Order: sequence, then structure tokens, then C-alpha cells
Amino acid sequence: MRTNIVAGNWKMNMDKEGTQALLSDLIAKLPQTTTLVMVAPTFVNLESAVNQLSGLPVEAVAQNMHFEDSGAYTGEISAGMLRSIGVQTVILGHSERRAYFHETDELLEKKVLKALENDMRVIFCFGEELADRKAGKHFEVVHRQLSKALFDLPESAWEHIVLAYEPVWAIGTGETASPEQAQEMHAFIRRGVTEASSEKTADSVSILYGGSVKPGNAREIFSKPDVDGGLIGGAALNAEDFLAIVKAFD
Repeated sequence: MRTNIVAGNWKMNMDKEGTQALLSDLIAKLPQTTTLVMVAPTFVNLESAVNQLSGLPVEAVAQNMHFEDSGAYTGEISAGMLRSIGVQTVILGHSERRAYFHETDELLEKKVLKALENDMRVIFCFGEELADRKAGKHFEVVHRQLSKALFDLPESAWEHIVLAYEPVWAIGTGETASPEQAQEMHAFIRRGVTEASSEKTADSVSILYGGSVKPGNAREIFSKPDVDGGLIGGAALNAEDFLAIVKAFD
């Protein structure tokens, strides 16, 4: 049975006091739920978030990591460093990392392998830009991104993979893929995992939707059979909005 997941990506937001306050608000208002709840604060606030959430049903995860164990990579963070402060999950391949920091499919393959080598769970992001969709290449783009980084993995590795489909044209724009568009792509992704690994793997991997999910549209999007949750951006910075999205599954 697939796990329903709602993960909040805080991006470059919240100082230390803001992080502690938002986490306290989330903890105080968190409903009883079977949904796996995650938050991704900035690196400088990640260890304090791990400590604040210790023993609670909310997991603090990392927004990124490097593909080497150590070395002359100024400003970078390794998987071992993340594990040393209690972080077990990392977001890789986010559309903003691909666009602003020029992360390629080849680079992300290295990051995925390094995370798995360190027994970390990977939330792997991918998705097409508006030009790709208008040109009818959205399936081709998504398949390429998945194929390079994930489709050569052994079946056992998929236990540590969560997929997050991000239609780039629907991130921070106020636009949202319709529930039908989300379902169409998620079903395509699941078929791709079946072909690359097995039907058993495809049936067990969680596929999140990451394109401007809000309290007003979460229930309808999450009702689709191949949508297993959301990677939430702006709405994750407000406890009531984020928890309303968590409640959409229940």
C-alpha cells in the first residue's frame, strides 16, 4: 500500500525564530492523520528543526545535498553531514535547482546514488516547462528526467524513492494543472516505473504532485487514484493552510 505524503518545501524562507514559531504552530495544530508529514527548512535551521520535532509525527528533511562525501566544494552539504544531525530524507532535482543552478540529469543521477548509498530516502522532483507542454513534449521530457536518474536502479532501491511531479509552469504562478492533467501524468509515470522495474514497485511508490497545491484544490487533486500527496511550496509557510492540505486526505 502506498504512503500518502504531504511535504512542505520552505525554500529560502524563515530565520531561526520564524522556523521555531512555525514548527510550534504546526505541532500544536497537527491533526490525527495517517498521512506522512514532512517539512524542509533551510540548512541553517535544519538541525534545530530535527531536535524540535524529535518524537513527533513530522519529519524534517533537507532541500538538497552534494554528490561527494567531502572535499573542496565551498558552500555544499554532504549526505553524511545530513545523516549526522538526524536527517533521513532529501529533496533532489527540484525545478528551481535545475533552472537556477543548472542541475542536469547526469548530476542528479550522482546525487541520487550518493543518497541511496547513505540509506537516505529521496524525494525526486521532475517536470516539464510550459514550452514543453505546448509543444506536446511533456511526456517525453518527464520520461527522460526519470530514465537518466532512476530507471537503472535495482528494484530494492525503490523502497527509498518518492517521486514528485512538478509542472514547472504551475509553480509560483498561480496556475495549477487540472486534477485530470495531474492524474494523466501520474498514471504515465507509474507505467514508466512498471516498465523500468516491476508492477509491484510501481504500485508501491508514492507519486506527489508539486504545482501550487492549496487548501482549496488539495482534496480534488488528492482524490485522483495515482496522486499520493503533494510537495507544497508557498502554502507550507502558513500552518493553517499547510495543515488544511494535510487534512485533505482524511
